Amino acid sequence: MRGDGHKAAERRQIEALNQLPPTPEVSAPEDHLPGPAPAAGGGPRSPREATLLDAGHALSEATSLEEALRVAARLRDGADFALNGQVVFGVGNDFLNAVAQADFRPGGPDKSFRMPLTTGYPAVEVARTGRSVYLSSPEEYRDRFPATWQLSARKGRRAWAFLPLTAAGRVTAVWLAAFDSPTEFGSPERALLDTTAALLSQVFERSRANTAELALSRGLRSSMGAAGEARGGLAVATRYVPTGGGLMVGGDWYDVIDLPSGRVGLVIGDVQGHDVHAAGLMSQLRTAVHAYAAEGHGPDAILSRTSRFLAAVDEERFATCIYVEADPATGTLHVARAGHPHPVLRLPDGTCLIRHIRGGLPLGLMAGENDYPVDVMELAEGEILMLCTDGLIETGGHDMFTGWVRLRDAMTDAPAADLEGMADRLMGVVTGPAREPHEQAPTRGGDDIALLLLRRDADDSTAVPERRLVLTIRQDQGEGLSEAREELRALLHDWTREDQIDTAVLLTSELLGNVLVHTDQSAALSVRVLGERGRRALRIEVTDRGDELPHQRAPGELASSGRGLVLLDLLSNAWGVRPEPEGKTVWFELGEQDGQD
Repeated sequence: MRGDGHKAAERRQIEALNQLPPTPEVSAPEDHLPGPAPAAGGGPRSPREATLLDAGHALSEATSLEEALRVAARLRDGADFALNGQVVFGVGNDFLNAVAQADFRPGGPDKSFRMPLTTGYPAVEVARTGRSVYLSSPEEYRDRFPATWQLSARKGRRAWAFLPLTAAGRVTAVWLAAFDSPTEFGSPERALLDTTAALLSQVFERSRANTAELALSRGLRSSMGAAGEARGGLAVATRYVPTGGGLMVGGDWYDVIDLPSGRVGLVIGDVQGHDVHAAGLMSQLRTAVHAYAAEGHGPDAILSRTSRFLAAVDEERFATCIYVEADPATGTLHVARAGHPHPVLRLPDGTCLIRHIRGGLPLGLMAGENDYPVDVMELAEGEILMLCTDGLIETGGHDMFTGWVRLRDAMTDAPAADLEGMADRLMGVVTGPAREPHEQAPTRGGDDIALLLLRRDADDSTAVPERRLVLTIRQDQGEGLSEAREELRALLHDWTREDQIDTAVLLTSELLGNVLVHTDQSAALSVRVLGERGRRALRIEVTDRGDELPHQRAPGELASSGRGLVLLDLLSNAWGVRPEPEGKTVWFELGEQDGQD
């Protein structure tokens, strides 16, 4: 973003264009003249004034040298000289290099043109001295620069102006303006050219900054690369799409890290902002997370350390992140979350669930060592875990709910065996069809998008269809009970008997509530759905470490407790209590076909 000082300078230069002394009018058909524009005093501007002012405004907004030179060519319509060719030479350590040109025939200066700074050439003199060179005729060119005048004499041009483009008091480029008739460079012409050169200097600096930002973003983007090969039965697919604002990378990132223990670290994050500063911070955070993971820290410690790191390097920005440490042998996932959207779990039959993960504040808000709790879940064979940034959900004007529904429908129908195809399908519903395999067009006016899919491959494709849900609800987790009910309903979304869904939710709530109310322990919930649709079996277990075994009572009419086991006995097909080495497990079962006609 340009600073206020640059904008003020551009405004002054535009005003200067309009205040130049008039040059002789040239007759032209009335319908070829620009329409009058209001003058500062209230009357209509002359065609010359309007042309110069419009060109000045366009130059102040140009983002590339090629565009700026095309705009500068309009000045021949507002001044009495025949500008018919332009070149901008960049000034290097030892050479002049042609970086842009307009209206030169083939064979003129192009981007391969280089001239040593020891050559007797007008642009070299301007680069060395910082003073403009005006050559009104071929004869003057030949007399002043005999060694190089023939370079231009054969081009049919009759006058030349070489002006410095400066930044911070240093000549960074030279602008060549060539004319097809001899030109006396009087005060009005020189003032016009000087003002145009000042505006071109601004464009040149912006284009150099944009080129540097693009090179940085390309380097960062290529460093993320692809996910690579499957790791010990875990297949991974990744995608990244920038906002389309010119950079090839923004503040979103993903990473797949091979850990010393044989496990795999999976990271996805989102730095606030979409500019090159966000891209630079993203690179630093990605490196920090990678380094902390390589040292052997757990997910909570990695996020805590990264949060302190971000707060130290930039107090103005924050980032969200989710870190997963995966054990390929068992499918066990240790997950920590810092203000990031929850992951999504796709079961082998296509059912998709939002997996609620406890989390802490976004990175950079001075989180302490214990502010990022770790949840443990198991990724069963054939299940797919999706991690993404909010751009995938909200791009296209969606909110978190409607965006989630859009992704759920796409993920449900996608073939699980083709993880890359599933990633393309998810990106396609947000950004449109891919231009190349596994590559999407930038989002338009939206946020960056990062996507990571993790699948645990099954060893036996003939296994009985199964869905699983494992949750731990702690005493200090006030919203845990409602989230468990929500995930259970999502797991049973296609259960054929709606009343049994209500029964399962009611009984599960009773068992979890008993643990949270009558003990000081956490409650572990395990749900399994086995079999083909219409003949499935549901088994739900709730485990805690409390010593006291439950016993069935006969609660009075107004009793507020003691109803849990009574309801289990009345509503479930089977239930029981199983002592554990530490604590106990209460379980019940429901059959999908039971009670059907």
